[in-house]
Amino acid sequence: MKSLFSRLLLSASVIVFILILISWQWLQFSQEYSRNEVQQSLHRELAAHMAHINPLLSQGITSDEALKEAFHDFMLLGPSFEIYTLDLQGNIIAFDAVENKIKRTQVSLAPITSFITGSTLPIKGEDPRSLDSDKIFSAAKLNDQSGKETGYLYVIIGGEDFDTWQSLVSEHHTLKIWGGILLSSIIFALMLFALLAKYFTSPLSRLEHDLRLVETQKLDDGLSLSHEYKGSIEIRQLSQHIKRLLNEISEQHQSINRQQQARHDFLLHLSHDLKTPLTSLQGYIDTWLLLPPNERSSDLIKIAANSGQYIQQLLSQMLELAALENGQITPEFKDTDLNSLLQELKLYFAPRAKTQKVELKFELIEQITVNTDPQLLMRVLSNLVDNAIRYTPSGGAISISLRHSAEEVRQQNPEHIWLSVSDNGSGMHKHELQALQQMQTKPNFKRIDSLPQLGVGLAIVRHLLGLLECKIDIESTPGVGSCFQIELKVR
Repeated sequence: MKSLFSRLLLSASVIVFILILISWQWLQFSQEYSRNEVQQSLHRELAAHMAHINPLLSQGITSDEALKEAFHDFMLLGPSFEIYTLDLQGNIIAFDAVENKIKRTQVSLAPITSFITGSTLPIKGEDPRSLDSDKIFSAAKLNDQSGKETGYLYVIIGGEDFDTWQSLVSEHHTLKIWGGILLSSIIFALMLFALLAKYFTSPLSRLEHDLRLVETQKLDDGLSLSHEYKGSIEIRQLSQHIKRLLNEISEQHQSINRQQQARHDFLLHLSHDLKTPLTSLQGYIDTWLLLPPNERSSDLIKIAANSGQYIQQLLSQMLELAALENGQITPEFKDTDLNSLLQELKLYFAPRAKTQKVELKFELIEQITVNTDPQLLMRVLSNLVDNAIRYTPSGGAISISLRHSAEEVRQQNPEHIWLSVSDNGSGMHKHELQALQQMQTKPNFKRIDSLPQLGVGLAIVRHLLGLLECKIDIESTPGVGSCFQIELKVR
């Protein structure tokens, strides 16, 4: 009973059976009510006519033994009638029946009075032969020769014999009637079920057909349903959910393809970055080995060592980038003295800058505390300065300063400052600038679409600035230099 078909069939059968049963009961009640109204209307003057044609009753006599014979004759002519005379209090006086059949010695006069005064029919009165049932009747007043009321003639329509024969006939036909009801219920239920099944399952069938067609669609072209589905709200909502899921699958597939292509391009870019220092390392070592011992120069070993250090730095950056992509790095914001951080940065890069004859111009910033993660901010500035030193020729300069003075910063925007890192090196191309500026406040570390254009160092900068929720403004011209301006929150 868990399938939709079986549930619809069972529900339709139960509903139809209940409806037919209710209809049958209502029809029985309606027929009985109508029958009683018709019979009582037809026999409305019956009691008055009997009282008129019988000499004793016409004289107002209610207790003479001769009445029993008259009652017997009347009942032979009308077997469905039971005749009684009542006194003015409703006590039963005369009747033609065995004594033990009479269950009541008195009947209520209220229905009789309503009948005689012409109230709307049908009206039921108490049955002397039963303590728990009422029946339709005919009644008339009895008056003596002086016109004085002596009692009532009370005629039950459809008496005990009528009930007996009706019961026999009903028992005979009950099986046929209920068999007909059951058969009609089954046929009607099946017809109703067929209509309901067609109505409710038609949208489902179309949806199932369209879902099978989805299997033939190509992911690269996108997945979609070809129809709008009417019917119940559940069907429409289900189709909308399926369309939404198919759209998400298509978008995720396209995103995966872009990521795969980006990773492929990134690996090509990385292999080039690794190949150059590896070739240099291997070349200088091979050259050093081929030279006679007395001609071997330490300069060759120094150049080879520099290439090894660059390879080591690149591998470290790759590990850091992988950690960023996997969400393994979480910033810890705290108040940081910006001047102390820049002094530490200058001390770290001073030897290398001196070797490459590049001037470091780090402006001292007075009394400015920023709310950031100092270690992550140091990594951002280190990567920018490292790239600047690498691409700045001898005699060039690298500077870190505020876009405005500390006093101007406090007056214009006391909550943020802009820190500038600039150089007069080789600069960046337009596509590299666009890749670096495609940052989000909360970056998606699984997307690396822009990494091939950025390189590992700037890719790390891109991710770290996203973690620190810092905006960046970049100005760069090939052959002239670059300027990176980072927005920091002031305590």
